[in-house]
Amino acid sequence: MGDKTPRTARGQKTLRRLIEAAAVEFGERGYHEAAITGITQRAGVALGSFYTYFESKEEVFRALVRDMSHSVRQHVAGAVKDAPDRLAAERLGLTAFIAFVRKHPELYRIIEESQFVAPDAYREHYLTFADGYRRNLAAAAGRGEIIEGADEPRAWALIGMSVFLGMRYGLWDKDLPPAEVADVAINLVSEGLRKRK
Repeated sequence: MGDKTPRTARGQKTLRRLIEAAAVEFGERGYHEAAITGITQRAGVALGSFYTYFESKEEVFRALVRDMSHSVRQHVAGAVKDAPDRLAAERLGLTAFIAFVRKHPELYRIIEESQFVAPDAYREHYLTFADGYRRNLAAAAGRGEIIEGADEPRAWALIGMSVFLGMRYGLWDKDLPPAEVADVAINLVSEGLRKRK
């Protein structure tokens, strides 16, 4: 967006309405069927207002992917900020992620479509998550909360687990409470599959 960033509170509110309307439009209709007029109608703004902030449907889609990625990270970060240790943070974070998906089911459709519409934004979404995870794991190992190890692949393993558990228990079927799903998953992470004697 560059120089199209709003400088007034009113402009920021209009931009926020457009992003939120884009989430609904793209979430319900998909990228190819979504329309700029659908976004502006949902936002309750004139078509010209859209072009004050975005040049195209692709540009608003990219902004939406960045916004959703940021929202998920902020939501999870808020849930884990007071965790006593890394395993507790993983449990709280996974619980928060599944709960977020239940409230924002459009997340999966939009992020998955970005793989084809804006592959750089798709990669940025996951690379940003992985970088944060990697740093958090390294810090936790430094504090003696978890064993030291290859933080990069461990970060991706935890992300993969979260993505599929979010899809299964946040999007497809909500038969288990998010905290119960997180308990099972984090027990697997902390204890592994090895049978104890």
